[in-house]
This record gives sequence, structure tokens and C-alpha cells, in this order.
Amino acid sequence: MESDSKEKDISALWLRYKETKSVEVRNTIAEHYLPLVKIVCGRLAVSLPQHLDKDDLLSSGFFGLLDAIDRFDITRNIKFETYAGVRIRGAMIDYLRSKDWIPVSMRQKIRKYEQTVCKLETELGRAATDTELAEALEISVDELQLLVSQCNSATVIPLEDYLKTDAAEAVDTNPANSTELFEIKETLAKAIERLPEKERTVVSLYYYEEMTLKEISLVMHLTEARISQLHTKAIFRMRGYLAQSKEDLL
Repeated sequence: MESDSKEKDISALWLRYKETKSVEVRNTIAEHYLPLVKIVCGRLAVSLPQHLDKDDLLSSGFFGLLDAIDRFDITRNIKFETYAGVRIRGAMIDYLRSKDWIPVSMRQKIRKYEQTVCKLETELGRAATDTELAEALEISVDELQLLVSQCNSATVIPLEDYLKTDAAEAVDTNPANSTELFEIKETLAKAIERLPEKERTVVSLYYYEEMTLKEISLVMHLTEARISQLHTKAIFRMRGYLAQSKEDLL
């Protein structure tokens, strides 16, 4: 009963805001959805370096929430939480990009890793093993694993440039954009299919089931560190494939 009452209250607030555009009403609505900002922040913060301020990330997400409230059309059959999640995550990603927190040397390593993975797996016609990747990079397997762990923090923006959620598609009324989103999803699906089984499972659970790395570790009976490593490997395999797909289209 309490849940029904809250739903009625928030519905009434949305109607009032539509009529008045009152800042006070908007702030009350924002307060109601504030836990959503914390959830999105928690998911993004999993792989962030410790020196990055989580409070700043939350602040950027809050402004994304306000933007979502201003733009949301209550007459359309779309859940606000789904719509707002896209806006909040986008605001946080913009903040992270503005900080340019990945060192140039790391960017170079990441680029070389991506290119090597893409080239090698195209030649092999399958996912490359750690031994094969290490040999192609002219480093040891231990050094490869260290590189993967160092690259982990760089995967926080991994597929945000490619993953377009159903919400993004639902709020986009431009037919050309809808076609583009469909093509992106098709390419992304192909990239996921190329992944080794464990990496494919991690990607599916993380991005589509929205589970945390800790929850995935319990489901797959692996350590959280191992899940993080599988996530990172999957991201770089997919980014290499997606980058190559873009070049092929140009």
C-alpha cells in the first residue's frame, strides 16, 4: 500500500511539474530518483582509479538527472528510470572524458593491445589465447596479465560509445537514427558472439542483466579479480573488432 501511495505521489508531482515547471517541484522529483544516480555511479566506479573523486562523479550524475527531468515527456509510454539512466550515465561519461584521467603512455599500450588483438584474431579466425597474444606483443604471459590489470581502469567507458540501450532507441524519434542504432546493435551482437564463452557471459551479465562484478563472481564461481580481468579482455577484443568494423564501412 505504501508503494502505491508513493507512485501516486510521484505521478502527481510529474503533473504539477508539467503544468508549472516549478524548480521546487523539480527538486522534489530529483530527490525521489536520487538513488538511481547512486546506482549508476556504483556501476561505473567499479573500475575507476582510487584518485578519482566519486563525489564529483555523483554530482555530474545529479545534473544528468535534472536534465532528464527537464527533457522527459510524461505523455510517452517510457519509464522515467530507463530514460534517466541513459542521461545520468552520459553525464558521468562526459565528466570522465573531461578529466582525461588515462595517461598518454597507457593510451599507447591500450591502442597497441587493441590493434594486436584485432589483427591476430582476424588471422586466426577465433579468439586468441594469452600465450598467442603475449607472443604477438613480444612479452611474457605474466607481463600480459599485468598489462590487462593496468588497462582495467580504462574500460569504464568501454562500450558506452557503442552500447545503445532500448531506452535510447525508444526516446529517439528520428528514423535515420533508429536505423543507425539497429546497425550498431547488429555489429555489437557480432562482436559479442566472437568472444570466448566466459568473456561473453561476463559481458551479457554486466551490460544486459546489469549485475555488478561481485554478483557475477558469485554466479560464475570465480574471484571478483578474475571477473574483472575477463571483463577487460572482452572489452578490448570487442573494441578492436568494432573499430575495424567502422574502418570497413568508411
